[in-house]
Amino acid sequence: MRLEGKVAIISGGARGMGAAEAKLFAGEGAKVIIGDVLEEEGQRVEAEINESGGQASFLRLDVTNESDWSNAAAAAVSHFGGLHILVNNAGIGGSSAPVEDTTVELWSTTMDINAKGVFLGTKAVISEMRDAGGGSIVNISSIWGIVGSNRSASYHASKGAVRLLTKAAAIEYAREQIRVNSVHPGPIATPMTEGVRASAEQNDGYMVNTPMGRWAQAEEVAYGVLFLASDESSFMTGSELVIDGGWTVQ
Repeated sequence: MRLEGKVAIISGGARGMGAAEAKLFAGEGAKVIIGDVLEEEGQRVEAEINESGGQASFLRLDVTNESDWSNAAAAAVSHFGGLHILVNNAGIGGSSAPVEDTTVELWSTTMDINAKGVFLGTKAVISEMRDAGGGSIVNISSIWGIVGSNRSASYHASKGAVRLLTKAAAIEYAREQIRVNSVHPGPIATPMTEGVRASAEQNDGYMVNTPMGRWAQAEEVAYGVLFLASDESSFMTGSELVIDGGWTVQ
C-alpha cells in the first residue's frame, strides 16, 4: 500500500475532491482525519471508510479558525499516533463579478477560506511533521492560480496566493524533509461546479477550452494528490502538478 503507516488530515473532506482523496488514501493504508464544516456529509464519509475496512475519523474543521486547526493536528496524534500528510483541500468558488463589482465582503470571505485556511493548516502541522521526521503537504490550488480569466478576481487571487505560499513554505522546510507541493485542477465534476455544468452556455464555454473535451472526475485529481502525498514523490517540493485536460497548454 502506498500510504501504509501514514496519518493524514484532509480539509474539506466531506464531499467532492476531498471525499475522493479521503477514500483513496484510506484504501492505500493511511489513517485519515476528515475535516469539514459539513458534519453530516463528513460523518457519512467516515462511516463509509470504516465500514470498508479503512480507518477514518471525522472532525469539525473551520479552516479559518486557528483553534480548529490546532485541534485537528492534536486529534491526528491522539487518535492515530502521529501526522505525516496534510491536504489543504477546502475551498469555495468565487463570484463571476468583475473587480469593480466585487464586494469587500466577498473578497475577504474568499481569501479567508481559500488562502488563509491553507496558511493556518500549514502552520498547524509543521511541529507534528517535524516530530515525525518529515511529511508532505499538498495544497489544492487551481489553474486559476496560474492563468487568468474574466470569471472571478477574488478566486484567482486566492488560488495564486496558495501557489506562492506553497513555494515559500517548500523552501523554508525542505531541509527538515517536509515537502510542500500544489495541485492545479481544471474543470472537475464536483458539487462546486454543478451550477456551471447545469448551464449549457457555461458548460460549452468550459469544454471549448478543454482539449480533452470533458470534465474530470474527482478521483482523477485524487490520484495526483496521492502521488504527492506518498514517498513516490520524495524529491519533489515546491512543484505544481497541473491536472486540467490540457487547458493551460494552449
